[in-house]
Amino acid sequence: MKLRAVLANAAVIGVALLVGLALCELGARVFLRASDFLGVEMVRDDILGGVPVRSASGGRFDEWGFRNPAVPESVDIVAIGDSHTFGNTATMDDSWPYVLSRQSGQSVYNMGMGGYGPNQYAHLLSSRALGLKPKTIIVGLYMGDDFENAYLITYGLEHWRRLRGPAPRSADFDIWTSPPALSWHKRLRVWLSRNSLLYQLVFHGPLLGSVKGEVQIRNAAALHDGAVTLDLTDKNILEAFLPRNLLKNLDQNSEPVREGMRITYQLLGEMNQIAREAGVRFLVAVIPTKEMVFAEYLEHDEFNPEGAVIDRLLANERIARERTFGFLQSAGIDHVDTLPALRNNAGQRLYARTSTDMHPGPNGYRVIAGAIGNALTRLHTTANGTRPQGPN
Repeated sequence: MKLRAVLANAAVIGVALLVGLALCELGARVFLRASDFLGVEMVRDDILGGVPVRSASGGRFDEWGFRNPAVPESVDIVAIGDSHTFGNTATMDDSWPYVLSRQSGQSVYNMGMGGYGPNQYAHLLSSRALGLKPKTIIVGLYMGDDFENAYLITYGLEHWRRLRGPAPRSADFDIWTSPPALSWHKRLRVWLSRNSLLYQLVFHGPLLGSVKGEVQIRNAAALHDGAVTLDLTDKNILEAFLPRNLLKNLDQNSEPVREGMRITYQLLGEMNQIAREAGVRFLVAVIPTKEMVFAEYLEHDEFNPEGAVIDRLLANERIARERTFGFLQSAGIDHVDTLPALRNNAGQRLYARTSTDMHPGPNGYRVIAGAIGNALTRLHTTANGTRPQGPN
């Protein structure tokens, strides 16, 4: 009888806990915007590679699957890009397109999606962005992996075969599916991060997430293979870095990287032409790697165990930047380099307070938005001889 009573009480407690958690989850969904916290689950698409599952639109994203309250009939600016445009690690309102909207006084539609690259940007510009009748289309070109994405999609999906070179290649374009070898508890965490607001608030929310993040950053080298911590108290700089994969994506001796750059430039040229023919201003915002932003503090550090990797990364990114800006200049494509603004604000805790996610945080997106807004003001002044209406 005692055992039966204990089991009955345990069952009651278990049910009460489940009901309590369900009510907390429901309450969080009522008062909070799901897209500010939940990750995106993708399904295969023959053109874009992956698109958000349809259920994501219900209360998370708009009917097209992007991070906006709704799809407008028309808009002043469309921002197209990857996770840096989507606004990973920040709320919808803190993503650079929405900060740009507030700073400029113009309406902005955010068409950013994690994992997308130049191929997706080109398709979205033609199939979606122009239909919103924008005055300006901005493409956020991230130096860290956009060239890799262009290569993978071009050689991984038949839709993009027209962009392929003469040499036969194959590539796995699917960067969204979790590896099969992932342990069950990591798979559970991935599922919770995509579906539970309560989980995100408890483990990655402002309080615990911030404290945990600071500890992780300070101990990044011990926690992650190849990680580096930069701790400069006098400059208010505390950041973690994971440079190895970025080096792979920017290695100028790598044939896939060079091919990805060729494809990227071709697509940017096509986008610029399509936009101009439609009477729309086209602007490319070049977003650097985190390592390039802090290069003056990281480079040539003989005491850094990852110093050689970082030095090679920075050298290769400089070459890639030179080639990219050279192409944009020669093609007559309007562009803005966000690197100077980010460097000038290096002590403002620009990046996510974690040792595993190298995206900007709210402060970083604010700086990127400011650099883009200043570029738009200059372009408007050059074209019209007057400053645009609204705040700058």
